Amino acid sequence: MNYISTRGQAPDLAFNDVLLTGLARDGGLYVPQVWPQLSHADLNALKGLPYAEAAAKILQPFMDGISHDELLAITEATYEIFPDPAVAPLRQLSEGHWLLELFHGPTLAFKDMAMQLLGRLFDRELARRKQRITIIGATSGDTGSAAIEACRDRDAIDIFILHPQGRVSEVQRRQMTTVLADNVHNIAIEGTFDDCQALLKGAFNDLPFRDEVALSAVNSINWARVVAQVVYYVTAALAAGAPDRKVSFAVPTGNFGCVFAGYGAAMMGLPIDKLLVATNRNDILHRFFQTGGYRMDDVFATQSPSMDIQVASNFERLLFDIDGRDGAVVREQMAALTAHGGFDVAPAALKQAHELFLSHRVDEAATTATIAEVYAESGLIIDPHTAVGLRAARDLLPQGPVITLATAHPAKFPDAVEKACGQRPALPAAMGDLYEREERCAVLPNDLGVLQDHVRKLRRA
Repeated sequence: MNYISTRGQAPDLAFNDVLLTGLARDGGLYVPQVWPQLSHADLNALKGLPYAEAAAKILQPFMDGISHDELLAITEATYEIFPDPAVAPLRQLSEGHWLLELFHGPTLAFKDMAMQLLGRLFDRELARRKQRITIIGATSGDTGSAAIEACRDRDAIDIFILHPQGRVSEVQRRQMTTVLADNVHNIAIEGTFDDCQALLKGAFNDLPFRDEVALSAVNSINWARVVAQVVYYVTAALAAGAPDRKVSFAVPTGNFGCVFAGYGAAMMGLPIDKLLVATNRNDILHRFFQTGGYRMDDVFATQSPSMDIQVASNFERLLFDIDGRDGAVVREQMAALTAHGGFDVAPAALKQAHELFLSHRVDEAATTATIAEVYAESGLIIDPHTAVGLRAARDLLPQGPVITLATAHPAKFPDAVEKACGQRPALPAAMGDLYEREERCAVLPNDLGVLQDHVRKLRRA
């Protein structure tokens, strides 16, 4: 399988090249040239398989150059560290509503589901090529710790993670800054997550710098991150009755990578009724699905900080498809976003998006109320991001069947949870001393040149 850029001016690449490239050299994002298909029989054959085995079968068509046996060994090594035997268990809340718990990995967030696989894929390919890379990543909270956990102490990787200073929870920050490995470098940027993301893209688009430091990505601009998440949509839908009935998913959404994986699963043939894009106050995606206009606004700090985003990088992948896979149209839209702060899609493109997508905006009061409501109903404690998704599911798809993605452990946001339901969730025993661990982090201005000099100084040759 070959991969093509959403902007149409970068060379087509095979999977192993896409893995190390991250962002295409024309500034676009890589997507598969064609979507592999899963028939009704293929889906039924996946039922009941261990998560790692299902993952190897689902991912194999995307990963030319890796044999099935080797890929299965990688997926088994990835998911054997997850303490729950189901890896991503379903918890039923009512007759038509489930939570898909994606927070059982080492950093207690859904990012581990893909990031642990990505680290092992990097290891394999770098060893094969006898190369090393420098990773720069941007995080609104959870990506950073998951990336650090996947890449720490790896000889062929130096990793630099940017987060917006003062705009992640204390647990999220400490999960990153207390990792003191020689190859790990945390950077607090004086700005928002969108500023961090802009710096990341600026570094990639500076081609001489990119080549000088052998730059690669762990953000969901890296296709391997997205495709790994397709797996849990398939396994969850099968557990809830697919392929014999359609299932909807409610996805708390910031950067659009996780929900785009659901779109990918649908394009492969998984019978998904609707993908419900659930946003907090930072609602650029909700406004798009309501109006067809994609326009930046201020970024507001909320109790669901991983969603405090106004420029959703992965949305470009969906634009490419609803724009008829015309890279020239996408280039015009991205130029308008940069120059004028936004753009409108054609009515036909919005109509196509509405065939699969719904959207909902959940404010702070409703988020808090949903945490309290779920605790009163079931004794279950959920985090604010999951609450956003569940509130959207209950408001727009009350009868179901709908699966809400539970994207983070509530202990990552103890203040918000305690305020909502009176219970302060405890960290797992392995993280019990997190608040006492030494931190290491640089604070840098929102300046690409300063960031690049910092990377040059600290990366290992």
